[in-house]
Amino acid sequence: MKEILLSVKNVSYRYNDAEEDEYALRDVSFEFEKGKLYAIKGRSGSGKTTLLSLISGLERCSEGEIIFDNKSLKDINLDKYRSNDIGIVFQSYNLLPFMSASENIILSMDINGNKDKNKKEQAIKLMEKVGLKSSYANRRVLRLSGGEQQRVAIARSLSYNPKMIIADEPTGNLDKKTETEILEIFKKLAHEEDKCVIIVTHSENVCKMVDKVYDLDKKK
Repeated sequence: MKEILLSVKNVSYRYNDAEEDEYALRDVSFEFEKGKLYAIKGRSGSGKTTLLSLISGLERCSEGEIIFDNKSLKDINLDKYRSNDIGIVFQSYNLLPFMSASENIILSMDINGNKDKNKKEQAIKLMEKVGLKSSYANRRVLRLSGGEQQRVAIARSLSYNPKMIIADEPTGNLDKKTETEILEIFKKLAHEEDKCVIIVTHSENVCKMVDKVYDLDKKK
């Protein structure tokens, strides 16, 4: 049975200083289900980053509406939404370089208000889930390869068990073999843990491995 987690309904976005008919994104409607892996593709300037900002609640729609778990983003606490319901993974990893792998994950738990006394144990379990050995826990992230850093970033995004993972070009800095390995992690999160995973990408390899591709170029 189809279970929609996120709906983008006739969404348009125009910058405050833009001309009246100048839109960064115009009349976009997509649906995203639990337990599925999605790719959003499109040429530069098609509105991919704008759409991610709107889905993340960092920007508000000029027109239309975004519904998450049957509630409009207009009507919910967006700080709570971002810190509880969605995990975000970046192309550049966005890890703190002076911290170890586990410390980066634990910091996310602290921000989320996790009071558990065994946070490092939880962090190690999350690292193992994404294919990193427990021996990496105390290693500074700058000593990790790009693929290993992205695994830490994914583990960090899972630290508060969000319903949805949004990944912005998460394999853009990786070789094809590592890209495939990272995509297998996202696929497992969707298919085995019932998460909705949305990847913005230019990669045809990514598009071949997901359940559904939305092409923003075709919405122009």
